[in-house]
Amino acid sequence: MTGGLPERIFGVETEFGCLVADDNLGDAETAVETIKDYLFAELKLGAIDLHSRDDVFEPAGSGGFLMNGARLYIDAVGSHLEYATAECMNLTDLVANDRAGQRQIVRALRELGLDDAISIYNNSVDHFGGHTFGCHENYLIRADDDVLNNSINLFYPFLVTRQIFAGVGRVGGHRLVSAKQPSYEEVMQHPVDYIWVSQMYDAIPDDSVQFQLSQRADHIIKTIASRVRFNRALINPKWENYYSHNGMTRLHLLFGESNQNEYAYALKVGTTALVLRLLEDDLIPERLNVVRPLALLREVSRDPSYKWPVTLEDGTELSAIDLQREYIELASHYRGSSEQTDWVLREWEQTLDDLEKDPLAMGDRIDWVAKRQIVEQYRAEEGLEWDDPALHSVDLEYHNIDPAVSLFHGYQEMGLTRRMVSNLDIVTAMTDPPQNTRAKARARIIEQLVKKKSRFYLIDWNGVSVDRHRHVDLSDPFEVYDDVNVA
Repeated sequence: MTGGLPERIFGVETEFGCLVADDNLGDAETAVETIKDYLFAELKLGAIDLHSRDDVFEPAGSGGFLMNGARLYIDAVGSHLEYATAECMNLTDLVANDRAGQRQIVRALRELGLDDAISIYNNSVDHFGGHTFGCHENYLIRADDDVLNNSINLFYPFLVTRQIFAGVGRVGGHRLVSAKQPSYEEVMQHPVDYIWVSQMYDAIPDDSVQFQLSQRADHIIKTIASRVRFNRALINPKWENYYSHNGMTRLHLLFGESNQNEYAYALKVGTTALVLRLLEDDLIPERLNVVRPLALLREVSRDPSYKWPVTLEDGTELSAIDLQREYIELASHYRGSSEQTDWVLREWEQTLDDLEKDPLAMGDRIDWVAKRQIVEQYRAEEGLEWDDPALHSVDLEYHNIDPAVSLFHGYQEMGLTRRMVSNLDIVTAMTDPPQNTRAKARARIIEQLVKKKSRFYLIDWNGVSVDRHRHVDLSDPFEVYDDVNVA
């Protein structure tokens, strides 16, 4: 049976870190609230939630949908700023929409005069506190037991080894150790942080690691988990209406990191979408199973030789590069189905070939390589050892989303990266949604609601209630709903 989706909706959610350099401005929670309020109340870029999407995690006023089809909000767990892209079908739309969200945040800081005092980062680990936060990917997939229950293990080998081109790199590592249970006073002070927590751990520095491919590999302890506060997993099942439609649902990947490099970002999502199609079509053989995928995740991330050995369940030994090639060979079945598919297959194959020749020559396409080059240059200039805390600051500044100060953007401005979109594409995506998904209609409705200064509305991904008596259904994510108008 070939029931895989030939076209797929995907989107990415990024949780941002925040540092406040001026104590007079308050803490990070105050800073992100200020940014959110400015974007919605002053710039009027979207419609703030009038209702609670979740009484605990997303109460009323915590964020809203934007006129570019995306959503920006404060996640109550950790009180961090989060941006969810619009539903996209094209990789270039996804990259542009994602970067547009970052530019809106930077715009708010500049116009508020706070850009020298507040920094926002799309990193995924707190080197000193041991916390980790995510960049989560969402894919429309066929909702049936064969895919979600019986075959999902055949997805893990790809997912835990794609970091060889999708990893963002990190200085150092963490070890997880059991932590004491919180006191009653601690729970009462921050109750939302402890909801659904069944176990707790602390992350302590691991001095045995100088540099690794992934920021989050050390923190993933489950393959699948629904309660993920202290139970972080590769996959977090979602059974709600974000993408669910006509026998399809959302696959929510927790293991991912926010790529600064646009090429790595697009290749990560494009290859993952193709492997999901293989999974739906039942084209991945059992022989690709690995015994301990989470152990492999860490082993690949931490391998200083960049040989990345893998042992399959049947005892076969190969490299992570050759394992990825197994998936390419299977996915070649789809060659010619679309220009985007052909781009993914071509670039995936070329990237693996180049990784095999010299991984450290790929700073133009791969984040972990570019970051390592920047860190190595800083070490040489300052005469630092790998255990110097200053290197963690260099690591962090690679992920600063402000192009004026980001180490990555400085690297990009020198023409050292392969780009997927232009600066003009990003500026356009700050106001314009993708034109081939339901995000187009939702964005149009939001613009009309903001102009009308509506006092009642209820907005979700799959529909909008524009008053107490009218609901606009947007349940089909592939439909643009050009006939919908609420003006």
